[in-house]
Amino acid sequence: MAELNTVARPYTKAAFQFAQEKGSLDQWSKMLSTVAAVAKDSVMANVLGNPALTSEQKASAMVSVCEDYLDEPGKNYIRLLAVNQRLGLLQEIHAQFEQLKANLQRIVDIDVTTAYKLDEQQQQKLTQALSAKLDREVRLTSTVDKSILGGVVLRSQDLVIDGSVRARLAKLAEALNS
Repeated sequence: MAELNTVARPYTKAAFQFAQEKGSLDQWSKMLSTVAAVAKDSVMANVLGNPALTSEQKASAMVSVCEDYLDEPGKNYIRLLAVNQRLGLLQEIHAQFEQLKANLQRIVDIDVTTAYKLDEQQQQKLTQALSAKLDREVRLTSTVDKSILGGVVLRSQDLVIDGSVRARLAKLAEALNS
């Protein structure tokens, strides 16, 4: 996983810088979303993974399927990825691009896991508190996992804050066993 991140990063940064300079971050976001979804499709994945096809043929296949969604720089970007045998990174590139865009726009996505469903008012209060603490717009996604027993688990990118009862019990058991 870390290797994909590392290999995809320069391609992501190049696309992001280009899109930012041209004022087309939203357009590039949509293009990358589309090509990442197409690359994930099993039929296209077979085409892209076929060693009998040249880079040019793979790029042509991708461009022809996504033609209505790509502008000329987008098509050139796909061709560049194909020449460098990086079409398999499209999903990672899209994810990294979205993260760079969110950072620029001061938006953070947070997944909150609770033992019981949060009502709308609780979600709103939590969103406001996190927005104030982080000085960013917070987009909250809430899930229920009864196995945490109580409390909350917050996840954002690679940061996890586990304030669940289950985690506290595990720490207590570890302390007692030491």
